[in-house]
Amino acid sequence: MPGHRGAGGGTPAGVTAARAPIDKGARVDVVVPGARLVILGKQGAGKGTQCVRLARHYVVPHISTGDMFRAAVKMVTEFGRRAEEYMNAGELIPDEVVIGVVRERLEQDDTVRRGFILDGFPRTVHQAVTLTAFLAPRGVDLAIDLEVGTEMVLRRLAGRRVCQTCGTNYSVAAKPKHGWTCDYCGGDVVQRDDDTEAAILRRLKLYEEQTAPLITWYLEQDRLVAVDGMGSPDEVTSRLTRAIDRRRHERGLHG
Repeated sequence: MPGHRGAGGGTPAGVTAARAPIDKGARVDVVVPGARLVILGKQGAGKGTQCVRLARHYVVPHISTGDMFRAAVKMVTEFGRRAEEYMNAGELIPDEVVIGVVRERLEQDDTVRRGFILDGFPRTVHQAVTLTAFLAPRGVDLAIDLEVGTEMVLRRLAGRRVCQTCGTNYSVAAKPKHGWTCDYCGGDVVQRDDDTEAAILRRLKLYEEQTAPLITWYLEQDRLVAVDGMGSPDEVTSRLTRAIDRRRHERGLHG
């Protein structure tokens, strides 16, 4: 069972998961506050940007895997302590601890009352089944597969730059004001070693192989919709909210 590193099971190479029809619509019909969403998508698909926008739209917390681990460690929760031990040892965090950290976060008042947007979890069918059981009887409203072509992902990630000191992100299209010196801390802005084309392609291949069974499972549960992630941020957000609201309306969900 794949673990998580602190801060994507698998399918044979060449096997493609069943896909939901891609929603390309751009009109938002209804805004319904509150939602329980899982966001899937390869690195560079724009998940981070869209998760923030959806969190504001539905007035729910955006919960990323990294944020959950950092918060659990800081709050010294039971699973936070266990996760920190593995992180300090440089080891993968086992599934039991990952699920425990997620459950602790989802038991907090804001998620219980309003819902959530999960980014980075679940990564396997086992995690998805466990999440659904924990959230029963409602489960998640929808799992969204944000579709962006490999060529666009390569262009975005290969052009990404990061400050070595504070971690602020830049790109070749959005450079610092003075050379490659960070606007905020004065650190050097560089290309990450793992943002080379070869490294990116390896990560994308691994993601596709690991995520294919998860996408198939959510499709079988009638909880998956694929949304076209190409275009401006506003266009993509409109497609997402339209797809989410339509499916929630069909199921009679109102926050």
